[in-house]
Order: sequence, then C-alpha cells, then structure tokens
Amino acid sequence: MWKSWKLHTDVRELSRRRQFLREHAAPFSAFLTDSFGRQHSYLRISLTEKCNLRCQYCMPEEGVPLTPKANLLTTEEILTLARLFVKEGVDKIRLTGGEPLIRPDVVDIVAQLQRLEGLRTIGVTTNGINLARLLPQLQKAGLSAINISLDTLVPAKFEFIVRRKGFHKVMEGIHKAIELGYNPVKVNCVVMRGLNEDELLDFAALTEGLPLDVRFIEYMPFDGNKWNFKKMVSYKEMLDTVRQQWPELEKVPEEESSTAKAFKIPGFQGQISFITSMSEHFCGTCNRLRITADGNLKVCLFGNSEVSLRDHLRAGASEQELLRIIGAAVGRKKRQHAGMFSISQMKNRPMILIGG
Repeated sequence: MWKSWKLHTDVRELSRRRQFLREHAAPFSAFLTDSFGRQHSYLRISLTEKCNLRCQYCMPEEGVPLTPKANLLTTEEILTLARLFVKEGVDKIRLTGGEPLIRPDVVDIVAQLQRLEGLRTIGVTTNGINLARLLPQLQKAGLSAINISLDTLVPAKFEFIVRRKGFHKVMEGIHKAIELGYNPVKVNCVVMRGLNEDELLDFAALTEGLPLDVRFIEYMPFDGNKWNFKKMVSYKEMLDTVRQQWPELEKVPEEESSTAKAFKIPGFQGQISFITSMSEHFCGTCNRLRITADGNLKVCLFGNSEVSLRDHLRAGASEQELLRIIGAAVGRKKRQHAGMFSISQMKNRPMILIGG
C-alpha cells in the first residue's frame, strides 16, 4: 500500500516537473530537474575513499573506517551510471575521492568516459601528489579540467595541515598541468583562521605570472573536522584583505551555475575566486549531484539523505527503474542547505567519504 502511494507520489511529482519543463521549453531530463526547476548537468563521482594525505578539514586524525571493497562501485558500475546520467543530460563529470589518482584504473576510466556522446568536460580534483607522473596519460585519455588542492605555500605548514610530506610533488603537479596547456589550472585553498589566512596575498600573487585560478574556499563543517565558526574566514573578509593590496581588483563575470565569485587583478595572467558556501550560499543555481565511492547518490553536499544506486544496480534494476529512483531523489532536493550552524550539528559523512 505504502509502496503504491509512494510510486503514485513520485509519478505525480515527475509529471509536475515535466509540465515545468514544457513551459520553459528546456530540452533537459525531467529526472534530473528538481521541483525548483534546477537542472543537474554536473555529476561528481568519487572513485575511492582512500587518500595518501590526511588533511585536517577533510579527515579525522584517527582516519575513517573504510567501506569493504565488495561494497564499493566496480569500474563497470561507475561507467554504467555515468552513461545513464550523460544520456539524461549531464555534460560534465568530475572524478573525486578520497584521492582519485590512487585508483589503479583511473586513466582507463577517463578514456571510457571520453567515449560518452554528449559529455563535454571530464575533470579531476586531486591533491596533486601523483599528478606530474600521471597527467600525460590522463590528458591523452581525455582529461580536460584539473583542480588541485593546496592550502599553504610553506612546506613545513603543508606537512602540519596534511599530516604527510609531499609539498614539492604538488608544486611539480601544478607546473606540469601548466606545461601541458591546461588553462586555467584551478588551485583549491581552504582558508582557516590561525592556520593559513595570512597567506591570501601570497596565493593571489601566484596569479601574476601563472594561468591559475586560485579558489579560496570558506571552511565548511563535516564529520570529524572539528569545525568551529571562529576558524571560518568569510568571503567578505578575504576580499577586503586582497583589495587592500590590490584596490584595482576587478569582478569577472561567471556562469550562472558557478560556485565561485571570480576576480582578476589587471595585468595578471590568472584570477582568484571565492567559494562562499557558508556566508553566501549558491543553492539557488546548484546543478550538482554526487555519487559516493560506495554508490550512494547525494543530491546536496551538506544534506545527509542518500539513496543507494549500487544496491538497485546489483538487484538488476532496469534503466527506467534507476531513472525513477534518481528522479525521486532529485525531486526531494531542498531549496537550500540548512545554514552553517545547523550543518555543524548535523550527522553527515566526513568529506573524505563524500568526495567533495
């Protein structure tokens, strides 16, 4: 009885969204359009929960219990889901982790994704440790966009933040990406008070001679990262710091669904951006969905509701059944996240188990 009521509700919701699409004449999948009309054309897939670093804001110091290998998505399952989402209108896939470049078949996964008709961008978010070594093969396979995480330009501080060595490997990875023609090379920097907010100007100065987009990210609460409002440096405060040094800083127009507010210092090759998830959320234009390494669909980074696509795949669900399950999850996506204080109290995965 409950199942039949739920199915009826899902069908009614889908029909309401189809009506919305007809009225707005958008040739986009009803399954990937939520009840607020947001079209989800960007999918982030976590390839692994493992990482070769232990960043303080991402993983609890004691590590995390890893999912048994049998419960992680296989390469074939990843590609099956990617194929389905691309068929429905996803045109950008980003591979995340853990650290995606420690997955042995990452180059092959990129090559297989490259064959999907309609997929315009294949990106990776990496800590950069293995990047210089793997990038030539990844580029050949079809990798088109790179984000590299780097929170300090001071080697000793790097070891403190990530609890491992490797600063010079990350810098080598950044320079290899530039050398191979990636433009911009995005550098993600999580800004934490008392740790690295004194390096904002040094990071911004990197964009003078290099085609980088340095993205300053507000510190966000996740399980086990000991988030504290006092440690968060807001976008306005960061912008003021940069403006005092470069008053001529100019705003750069960005795409509607962009998570970043972009700025350029006149005469500089690159640009800086601010990701303001906490102080000025961008939920209204969110076009992202996430699949975790264990096969759960997360419609919001900060929401704790998930649905297992892996279980349905392994139970032999047809493409239509999978789409109905995906459509129902997307349909339940809320207008916006709960706000930083509520999020900090909420049970959610540590970032390492979400995939960013």
